[in-house]
Amino acid sequence: MLQNLETLSREARSWPFEQARNLLAHVLKKRLSDAERDAAKLLIDAGKTDEALATFEALNKPVILETGYGPSGLPHMGTFGEVARTTMVRNAFRALTGDHWATRLIAFSDDMDGLRKVPEGIPNPEMLREDLHLPLTQVRDPFGTHDSFGAHNNARLRAFLDSFGFEYEFMSSTETYRSGRFDTALLTMLERFDKVMGIMLPTLGEERRATYSPFLPISPITGHVLQVPTLERNVEKGTIVFDDPAGGRTEVPVTGGHVKLQWKPDWAMRWTALDVDYEMSGKDLIESVRESSKLCRAIGGVPPEGFNYELFLDIEGKKISKSKGNGLTMEDWLRYGTPESLSWYMFQSPKSAKSLHFNVIPRATDDYLSFIEQYKTQEPAKRMDNAVWHIHSGQPPESASPVSFVLLLNLVGVANASTKDQLWAYFAKYLPDATPDNEPVLDRLMGYALNYYEDFVKPSKTYRLPDDKETAALLDLAERLKALPADTTDGEVIQGEVYAVGKAHEFEPLRAWFQALYEVLLGASQGPRFGSFAAIYGLPQTIALLESGANGELAA
Repeated sequence: MLQNLETLSREARSWPFEQARNLLAHVLKKRLSDAERDAAKLLIDAGKTDEALATFEALNKPVILETGYGPSGLPHMGTFGEVARTTMVRNAFRALTGDHWATRLIAFSDDMDGLRKVPEGIPNPEMLREDLHLPLTQVRDPFGTHDSFGAHNNARLRAFLDSFGFEYEFMSSTETYRSGRFDTALLTMLERFDKVMGIMLPTLGEERRATYSPFLPISPITGHVLQVPTLERNVEKGTIVFDDPAGGRTEVPVTGGHVKLQWKPDWAMRWTALDVDYEMSGKDLIESVRESSKLCRAIGGVPPEGFNYELFLDIEGKKISKSKGNGLTMEDWLRYGTPESLSWYMFQSPKSAKSLHFNVIPRATDDYLSFIEQYKTQEPAKRMDNAVWHIHSGQPPESASPVSFVLLLNLVGVANASTKDQLWAYFAKYLPDATPDNEPVLDRLMGYALNYYEDFVKPSKTYRLPDDKETAALLDLAERLKALPADTTDGEVIQGEVYAVGKAHEFEPLRAWFQALYEVLLGASQGPRFGSFAAIYGLPQTIALLESGANGELAA
């Protein structure tokens, strides 16, 4: 699937390929000497990645990409965006290296963090209040479905990622700490405690500096994750001493899950212990990445290649906040738009701030459909930079939908449809061979259009009366359509008549004529290609609509 694309990948300009080339350079520099790196690069550039892997043993380890998840809440838009974009980089890297080099994508859950506050909208909040400060995997599940709140949210994460078909390896912080996999890195951090503190303390306020420690011990008595100073360190024994509020002076090992690291040291330790090669993060974490990278080097690791994406804004241009609830949830998007349209939105300009609200869904859906159509006729080099190549891991579908989402929205409104069956009835003549089985995308879009129209379009529709010039043009168009065969389904023929009327009645610019059609007939300032809309809606119905609009009946 992603083989024999090395030459095209080297020239591709889309951001996942830029990131893939950066990742390749990073891994070669990290694993090889200068001379070895030059030799390996020559082989890879010649399309001989398999030979490079066979020649240099250090390259035989998989390339590791990571994404992080904080399971104190449910998976959200940011979770999807990070995994989707990282997957795009992973696939670009696979294409760049002929799919010879093994890759792994780790979805890491910070489920050993202490529960600091009760999330809003969660059942049984009293239960969670009783479990505050316990690791998330020790907090009781308020939903009553899993062993812990962390396990519940981890299951939701995995189901969430599985529903989109992502390939990933799930990793739990609790399990990884307890298994001993982090022990070596934790002991190194204990040994280099002073270096770690030297990096962290200048970044903290005066009050926090007084009590800060990179180690958060787990109280042997209460099980709480404690934010307390480290009083003593015993490097030989691998232990720390702290004051446990429940039991006084206490000594615990830093290994085996007896401590959890503060999040920046934890990030650095994880990069080192898991040998992570790539991790992207939001623009708000640029400073955190810089500090964690210093910590990673301090304990002998190599920080991963990174990428900082912009954050989403609400409809007023303000930063989206989970606590304010001013954003768009995954459930919201998937009620009104396809998963593919969401992936398309995530692909576009990740370094530019974009609004994330309901208004963007129809446009994103139709843009995705148009990119599918473009892909069919593009030369191979252009295809590699088409968003749908990245959305579908190099294998986009051969076709999408025969009509746009915006057209369906207007059809729902004009036809006053409330079911898919009613919409399919309009396609009986326009697409006589189409069925939900052989046009599944169209069938899905109908469901989204019905939901979107009912919730957003219908409440905001505003029809207006036509002026004298527009009235004459509407009636003229109605007469011209009457001259066509009643069963005409050629949208281009109908569109030709629409253009002819606009020119005959001297609309300048011509788009003013189309805007009048939309505002008078559809109650909106924008709409679909009118010829295609009329072809599906039917000529007799369109003629009646034109006459009603001209007579002012729709505005009334």
